[in-house]
Amino acid sequence: MEPNKKLPLFIVSGASGVGKTTMCEILFRRETKYIVMESDILWKEEFNTPEDNYRRFRELWMTMCANISQSGLPVVLCGCGIPEQFEVCEARKYFTDLHYLALVCDTEALKTRMRKGRGIADEGWIQSSVSFNEWLQKNAQNTSPAITLINTTNLTPEETAGKAEEWITGILTNE
Repeated sequence: MEPNKKLPLFIVSGASGVGKTTMCEILFRRETKYIVMESDILWKEEFNTPEDNYRRFRELWMTMCANISQSGLPVVLCGCGIPEQFEVCEARKYFTDLHYLALVCDTEALKTRMRKGRGIADEGWIQSSVSFNEWLQKNAQNTSPAITLINTTNLTPEETAGKAEEWITGILTNE
C-alpha cells in the first residue's frame, strides 16, 4: 500500500542522557492527538552505516511512520538524528513537513546523568554524547529546517514533556 494521507512528522532528537526516552514515555502515556514511537527498538548492527548517514535506518522509520499516519494521527519519532539524515530520504515525500525538536542540557548535567543516572562508565560514549549535545546547541538554527531546542537542565521530565507537547500541538493547530 502506498501511503496517500500526508501528515507532518515530528522528530525528537538529542544526545544520550538528555531525557528523550523519559519524555517520550510520558507523551506516550498521555497523548491522543499523535502516536509516539521510539526509534531505538528497531536498531540492529546492520544499520550502523555512518558512511551513508544511516540512510536505510532512516528510510525504514520514515516509511513505517508514513504507514502509521494513515490512521489519521501524526507520528512523533523519538531517537537520535538531524535534518540532513531525514530530508534526503525517498520516504520524505509521504509527509507534509518534518518538524525537529532536540532536547539538550548543560555539559556537566549531561555527564552526571549518564554516569550516575544511567550508570554509564564508557568515557567514549559519554564524550560522544557531550559532543552531539554541544553540536545541537551550536548548530540547531543553521540546519534546514531549523531544530527547536528545549534545555532540560533545570526541568523535570513532566515539565520537559509539557514543553514538547506545547510545541507539537502548536504546530498541529497551525497546519
